[in-house]
Amino acid sequence: MSLVCAISNEVPEHPCVSPVSNQVFERRLIEKYIAENGADPINGQPLSEEQLIDIKVSHPIRPKAPSATSIPAILNFTLRQQLQTTRQELSHALYQHDAACRVIARLTKEVTAAREALATLKPQAGLITPQAVPASQPAVVGAGGDAMEVSEQVGMTPEIIQKLQDKATVLTTERKKRGKTVPEELVRAEDLGKYRQVASHAGLHSASVPGILSLDLCPTDTNKVLTGGADKNVVVFDRHEEQIVANLKGHTKKVSSVIYHPAQSVVFSASSDSTIRVWSVTGGNCVQVIRAHEAGVTGLSLHATGDYLLSSSEDQYWAFSDIQTGRVLTKVTDEAAGCALTCAQFHPDGLIFGTGTADSQIKIWDLKERTNVANFPGHSGPVTAIAFSENGYYLATGAQDSSLKLWDLRKLKNFKTITLDNSYEVKSLVFDQSGTYLAVGGSDIRVYICKQWSEVLNFSDHSGMVTGVAFGEHAQFLASSGMDRSLKFYSL
Repeated sequence: MSLVCAISNEVPEHPCVSPVSNQVFERRLIEKYIAENGADPINGQPLSEEQLIDIKVSHPIRPKAPSATSIPAILNFTLRQQLQTTRQELSHALYQHDAACRVIARLTKEVTAAREALATLKPQAGLITPQAVPASQPAVVGAGGDAMEVSEQVGMTPEIIQKLQDKATVLTTERKKRGKTVPEELVRAEDLGKYRQVASHAGLHSASVPGILSLDLCPTDTNKVLTGGADKNVVVFDRHEEQIVANLKGHTKKVSSVIYHPAQSVVFSASSDSTIRVWSVTGGNCVQVIRAHEAGVTGLSLHATGDYLLSSSEDQYWAFSDIQTGRVLTKVTDEAAGCALTCAQFHPDGLIFGTGTADSQIKIWDLKERTNVANFPGHSGPVTAIAFSENGYYLATGAQDSSLKLWDLRKLKNFKTITLDNSYEVKSLVFDQSGTYLAVGGSDIRVYICKQWSEVLNFSDHSGMVTGVAFGEHAQFLASSGMDRSLKFYSL
């Protein structure tokens, strides 16, 4: 019987097999690889030394010379992997170039046809030269008063990239100044554990199509609550006055995600109708429709500058759009993955962001380079929610596998997995503004204290699935929304 190590391609002295990939390895080589990477070298799945299974052969096998199974041999294996990755990236680039050439050729043909049609118009038709819309104009309003859709993709200019870099520098500096100090006003864990439901509002959305699907609070005034419903409507609610401020209608399908602008009386909504809408709260109307996708929009995140939106979609693309002009600046997909995106969230600094996919992958992207810089495997089932901590060190993720995973972005590894009840569904994750607490919404509501990752709170007040959770200022209250059509608040 002849066995060959998958790393060195030589007959192993002490053969063992990985139950993850079913490949044979020289034990000392695979142990060294696991110690450095913690994963199977063939498929990248998590693997430990305890999982390795020794193979007993019928007769001794004379090993090759040490030079044949040395560190250079392992390096050669790594280089082969890098070569394969480079080939895939080159193939992707060639595909994009070919697609771009096809688009340019089609647009050139359409422009030529339009010019020919324009030249055939008779003078008495009263030809009026169209005026160019200034780039700074926030919306083009149609005859019916609704904003017209803008889908032009203009690219990431050096000015925009510099603006993003400058903002990230400012935010990093501010974070270093704050250090590890916790605000004095922050509610203590022992007090948080005493929270109870203090209010419940069930009349915000239609009863004929029940369900609140998304929730957000205004970062600068957490008494302002924003909800998106299965009834296609977006509602702004004042927690203090206990009344609806605005009921925003325009989407043709359910609203999947909502965001409240921190500095303007403006809110954003994404829908399964494949559009993103920008609403004026004071005017109670839609001022912009951004058509960045060709399928339902599944995630929405506002950049720290307050000027750009990140969106994810079932069309497998993420898009970066300018909210002032309504134009799509860039739109990217992972051709190799070929899978719908389920959620998206900016890192606090705004230079990187995360997306979740329907095939259980978490991907980290560099916004300036528009490239996938890291992948976090480990979940099973579609990823349903992701959230970055305020200090930018941690990423929390949830999927349809009844587990909550915490990732260290500095080490690019999973350092904690919280196993939830069987069939538990995670629908929403959010850290409080100080990064001290993590709230989970789904089959119920749970709050964990960070670093210790112990549960301090558990609510089961909703009669349906919890779809959104949010912390008030300094965690002085907790808000939640659910499929039972209710918006609930919890505090002392």
